[in-house]
Amino acid sequence: MAAITIPPSDRGENLVPAAQAHWRLIGAFAVLTVLIHFLTNGRYGYFVDELYFVACGRHLAWGYVDLPPLIPAIARFTQASLGSSLFALRFFPALAGGATVAFAGVLASEFGGGKFAQAVAMLAAIAAPIYLGIDTLLTMNAFEPIFWMGCIWPLVRILKGGDPRWWLAFGMAAGLGLENKESILFLGFAIMLGLALTPERNLMLGRWFWVGGAVAFVLFLPTLVWQASNHFPMLEELANVKAGTKNEPETFFSFFVAQVAIFLPFALPVWAAGLCFFLVSRDGRKYRTFGWTYLILFAAFVLLKGKHYYIAPIYPALFGAGATQLESLTSSAWRIPVRYGLPAAIVIEGLVAAPMSIPLLRVENFLKYSHALGLVEARTETIDTGELPLNYAYMFGWPEMVAAVADVYRTLPDHERAHSCILAANYGEAAAIDFFGPRLGLPNAISNHMSYWLWGPGNCAGDVVIAIGSRREDLEVEWSSVQSAATLNTRHSAPNERVTIFVCRNPRLPLNKLWPRIKRYQ
Repeated sequence: MAAITIPPSDRGENLVPAAQAHWRLIGAFAVLTVLIHFLTNGRYGYFVDELYFVACGRHLAWGYVDLPPLIPAIARFTQASLGSSLFALRFFPALAGGATVAFAGVLASEFGGGKFAQAVAMLAAIAAPIYLGIDTLLTMNAFEPIFWMGCIWPLVRILKGGDPRWWLAFGMAAGLGLENKESILFLGFAIMLGLALTPERNLMLGRWFWVGGAVAFVLFLPTLVWQASNHFPMLEELANVKAGTKNEPETFFSFFVAQVAIFLPFALPVWAAGLCFFLVSRDGRKYRTFGWTYLILFAAFVLLKGKHYYIAPIYPALFGAGATQLESLTSSAWRIPVRYGLPAAIVIEGLVAAPMSIPLLRVENFLKYSHALGLVEARTETIDTGELPLNYAYMFGWPEMVAAVADVYRTLPDHERAHSCILAANYGEAAAIDFFGPRLGLPNAISNHMSYWLWGPGNCAGDVVIAIGSRREDLEVEWSSVQSAATLNTRHSAPNERVTIFVCRNPRLPLNKLWPRIKRYQ
C-alpha cells in the first residue's frame, strides 16, 4: 500500500510517540518472507481460483458475481507485464506476504514494543500456516491483511492522539479493501461497534471520521453500481452458500481450535497476550476498541457460518500487541522461557507445519511426511478432499483435463467441430479450458457457473456440446443424445474433478433460451 503523508495537526494535538521501529529488522523479515515464496511458489500447478481470476481478468469489469474487481485487474496486469508462469502470477501475492509480516513489526513498535517485541510479532506472522498458504497463491486473501492493517494502523495513530485526518488513510484502505474482498465490511462495522463500547466513541463525532467514510464509499461506488445494475449477484451467491451445505459448520469452540491450528499452537501465547493487552492491560487501555473488534468479528463469523480463516487478516495487530505485552516479562523470572524458549518453539513448529501450507516437498514425499506426523488439513468445505488437502489437490489435473477434452474435440467430424462448444460445470473447469486450451486448438469454454453465466453462451447454439463435469442425467434433460467420450481420473487432483466427458447433440431448446434457467451462483 502506498505511503500516505498526514500533515501535522492544526489543532495542536500531540501524538504519543511509538517505540523505535527497527526498520532493518522489519525489512529483513519482509524480504525473508518474499524469498520463501519466490523459492517455493513455482511448484505443483495452477490453483483453481487462480485460473478463474485470470479468466475474469480477460473480462475486465467493475464487479463479478463472487468478487470485486481488484484481483482480476492484478491478474491482467501481471500477465501483461510478467507473463503467465506460476512465478509471475504469484509475484505480487509474495510481496503482499512480506507486507503482512512487516505490519506485525510496525504495529508492535506502535504499541510500544522494542526490538524483541517486533521480532517476535513478525516471527509469529512469518511462521503462521494460514499466511504461508494464502500468500503462495494469487487470491483475494493474500492482499486482505494489508487492507485490514491499512485501517488499523491509522486508527492506532488516532487513538494515540494523532491528527484526525488519519481517518482519510483509514477510508482509503477501507475503500480499496472493498475492491479486493467484501469481508472488510465486517471489520469496519466491528471497529465502529468497538469504538461505541469505549470512551473513544467521541472520535466518531468529528468531521474527519465522516470524510474518511465518504472516501471509502466513493472508492467502492463503481463496484456498488455494477452490483446494483446486475441485480446484486454477490448477495444472491452468498445467500445460496449460506442456505447450502458447502461449508463445514463451525461452533465457537471449533472456530477457536481452528485459530490455534492455522496460527500454530506455540503462537497462541503471542496473540492471546495481544487480546489481553487490548482488553485488560493498563498499557493497552486506549486500544480497547481492538479487543472488542476481535470479539465481535469472532462471534459474527461463527454465527453467520463463516470460514475460520475469515478472521485471519486481523492477527498482525494481535501479534504486535501480544509481543509487546510479552516483552515486559523478559525482565522477570519469565525472561528465559519468553525470550528464548517461545521464539525457538515457534520456529521449530513453523518448520514442521510449513509443508502443509507451501509446496516444499514432492507430492509422494509430502504424503509420507503428513501421514508420519499425523498432520491434517483444517477443513472449510464438506467435499471429499482425497489424498491431498484441497489447497494442493486443486493445483493438479487441469492440463490433463484440457488435453482429454482436446482429444474428444479432435474426434468430432469436421462439420460438427466447426460449430461445437465446450460446456463446463464450474468456473474451474471453464477457466482451465480457457487457459490451457488455445495452444491445443480449443475454443473458449462456456459455463453456467458464477461469472461465466453472466458472460453468456456466446455464439453457441448447443447443437454439439462437449460437456465436462456434469451428470449424465442432468444433461439428458436438455439434450436428446448424450454419449460418454472419456473419463478423467487424474492422480492427486480433487475427487470432484475426476469426471466424465460427454458429447451432447440435438438440444431440446436452443442454448440461448436454456441459459436463463440454468444459472448457478454457488
